[in-house]
Amino acid sequence: MQELLYALGMAFVIALVVGPLVIPLLRRLKFGQSIREDGPERHFAKAGTPTMGGIIILIAFVVPVLIYGGNNNEIWLALFVTLGHGLIGFIDDFIKVVLKRSLGLKARQKLLGQIIMAVALSYIATNYMGRGTDLWIPILDMNLELGPLYYVLIFFVLVGTTNAVNLTDGLDGLAAGTTTVAALAYTVIAMSFGKPHLAILCVSLAGASLGFLKYNAHPAKIFMGDTGSLALGGALAAVAVMTKTEILLAIVGGVFVFEALSVIIQVISFKLTGKRVFRMSPIHHHFELSGWSEVKVVTVFWLTGILFSAIALLILAISRGGI
Repeated sequence: MQELLYALGMAFVIALVVGPLVIPLLRRLKFGQSIREDGPERHFAKAGTPTMGGIIILIAFVVPVLIYGGNNNEIWLALFVTLGHGLIGFIDDFIKVVLKRSLGLKARQKLLGQIIMAVALSYIATNYMGRGTDLWIPILDMNLELGPLYYVLIFFVLVGTTNAVNLTDGLDGLAAGTTTVAALAYTVIAMSFGKPHLAILCVSLAGASLGFLKYNAHPAKIFMGDTGSLALGGALAAVAVMTKTEILLAIVGGVFVFEALSVIIQVISFKLTGKRVFRMSPIHHHFELSGWSEVKVVTVFWLTGILFSAIALLILAISRGGI
């Protein structure tokens, strides 16, 4: 327990210290965020705010993991997946911000990188770490053998989670706050499954995200960019795979799920009927355009994230005989 607190505190403090060093540097390099023209008008004032702030999160996250996580293969695999997605996001941000190509990496290029991460995660976890190809079913506390279909599941878990977190990163502090909550929930989950090293990783992620909020909360002084959002999603997905809690991840990350679903529903509805279900997607923009302040939207979504995490932990307790 002490090491968990040390890792949390260290990640938090490092983020606080690194922030004032990185933000002016990104500002001098003119690594400013461009704002989508069809977005809410109030967001136009954010144009030029430094992005790629995920660098702060990753630095603050990695240091305590290396110090307290131990020389563990699951830690190394989780770091590989997290930093690999951070690299994909960094390249995407660099192309958009520095090379001034607004779309960044092409969709197929980004997907290729994510496929490589998914293949690496599933192959190493199942062949070298005894992960197996079964899916744990909460409440029933049983394992369903999926065989080769498990690799398909891992692809959707990893790609779905990283892109869902990326979609959530649309308001000041929204993705960082919801990730903090999800990572703390996964700290408990990892400990429950006897994986204290992964709990260290999760609590470090929470501390780094919480420290980043100092600079990312409204009004944001910096955005995390794809560098941060893809890495955060990759970390959560990797831990879910190695704890066999892919189903619980969908509940812990309920906010991320609804953000992604809102985009899917919007696109399908518009293509089939020519009508939009939401004023704008992802769904946080719908509430903005309905008259909610940005702070209210973010606060409500944070509280919703806490509720989802509480439900997931209750399900875990029931499944493991804790209740």
